Amino acid sequence: MSGKLTRRTFLRNTAAAAALAQAGTALSQASAMGAGQNMASGPFQPTWDSLKQNKTPDWFRDAKFGIWAHWSAQCVPEQGDWYARKMYLQGDPIHDWHAQHYGHPSKFGFMEIDNLWKAEKWQPEQLMGLYQAAGAKYFFALANHHDNFDNYASTYHPWNSTRIGPMRDIVGTWAKVARAHGMKFGVSNHSSHAWHWQQAAYGYDAIGPMANVRYDAATLTKADGKGKWWEGYDPQVLYTGRNNLAMPDGVNTIEAQNEWHKTHDAVWHEDDPPQNPRFAELWYLRCKELFDKYEPDIVYFDDTELPLGEKGLMATAHLYNSSIAKHGSQQSVVVANKIQPQHRGAFTLTIERSRSTEILEDPWQTATCIGEWHYKRSLYEQHKYKTAETVIPLLIDVISKNGNLLLSVPVRGDGSLDEDEHAFLAQLASWVPKHGEAIYGTRPYTIFGEGPPEPITNSFAEKTRPHTAEDIRFTTRGNTLYAFVLAWPTDGVVRVKTLRKGGEHAPRAIHRVELIGESGSLQYKQTADALEVKMPSSPPNPYAYVLRIRT
Repeated sequence: MSGKLTRRTFLRNTAAAAALAQAGTALSQASAMGAGQNMASGPFQPTWDSLKQNKTPDWFRDAKFGIWAHWSAQCVPEQGDWYARKMYLQGDPIHDWHAQHYGHPSKFGFMEIDNLWKAEKWQPEQLMGLYQAAGAKYFFALANHHDNFDNYASTYHPWNSTRIGPMRDIVGTWAKVARAHGMKFGVSNHSSHAWHWQQAAYGYDAIGPMANVRYDAATLTKADGKGKWWEGYDPQVLYTGRNNLAMPDGVNTIEAQNEWHKTHDAVWHEDDPPQNPRFAELWYLRCKELFDKYEPDIVYFDDTELPLGEKGLMATAHLYNSSIAKHGSQQSVVVANKIQPQHRGAFTLTIERSRSTEILEDPWQTATCIGEWHYKRSLYEQHKYKTAETVIPLLIDVISKNGNLLLSVPVRGDGSLDEDEHAFLAQLASWVPKHGEAIYGTRPYTIFGEGPPEPITNSFAEKTRPHTAEDIRFTTRGNTLYAFVLAWPTDGVVRVKTLRKGGEHAPRAIHRVELIGESGSLQYKQTADALEVKMPSSPPNPYAYVLRIRT
């Protein structure tokens, strides 16, 4: 991959050198200023007690549904999640696949995949039109992942999409297009984990012809780039340097290496990396610039609570204060995982690949994907994506419990969607907007619904079950109650037990019952057992049915 040093490469490398110098100056200035002094001023301080005064804005509660393009260079091989780490783990199928298709990781590391990412078929306007038609009210762009590559014009990190790979400001383009479509714009920032997640790139094979040969991160320096496409770039900046977690010599079985990873670099650290304060300082500057340059309405931190100790508190306080300066009130949202009770309110809870079993008092979000987070070709070829028949009931269940659904539709490395994804979005478009009055701007009812309990766990193992007409979920707006029926009744009658005459949760009086999408009112009667509603002769769609109950 040495190639010829073209004029384009020369100009890019010159710009990289300038960016590195600028980053070094900025880091020195930030260190001299002290923590917090370069934050936006305002009522929020970088403490949990201060951030707990935050309140999730109503726009988020009203939006209900967002779509996420979880798109980066890790989509280029089309092998699914965590490619940039798994390619360095001997025994993982991705390690062998990478060696067969690109070369051994000692010779062709993940930094080369960054360079292969060209986004040559990316049509953001077309994609955003599909997302909007499917009913999404906000859109998320991946700003960076654990692989530590920034998908935006980063002043402080030359390993970014404007200098390598697409040579475009991915986040900036997404932001412009989303807002042109009237959608709220969000970014996800996963890079706080790069310092341990990418330590596998400093390892080596335990067995085989390349045993004990260290991978590319362990050997490459800035000087090694002379005459190559990455001249002027330091691989150690991308891979974060050795952080006392790189595998030592002599771990010579795959089982022993797996155990090392499990107990060292695979641990989900949230604090600053020991003996490497520069990483957290640089992370904060990169994050702050991301917020200042693109002014996201919502930010996703892929962390257990907030990342990197004080730096995560600083970044969140800066975003909240900046929002107040711009809007006159706090309108930004930060979502992250596993909030502790003593920190409730500081940010908005997201539940990854699962959901709540009950109505939560505070707004929250489920984040999931129709496939894997990064594009995996085999899921498309085997037609194994989640279907609209699965996702629409998920959306209904989440909003009935005061939540939002953030749904990732994986993007190929070239920037396109496959045929199954186009069909899936078209199916959502046929249902979600038509039932928007029961979704957007609604609030939970006194209970979320009725029917057998869903097979919900707190793990990433998403489960579902077939639904029947007994599965009903509620939302409300003013004096109107919406009852979502998750399957068509076999006898033509929906029985809503919650609304039985004289029941604890029955409304004052029912004046009219209608089926959204159908004209006229439906016949109904309220008995001591249930509100019984006679449905039309055939279902109006294949997914779910919404009764509009006027009280």
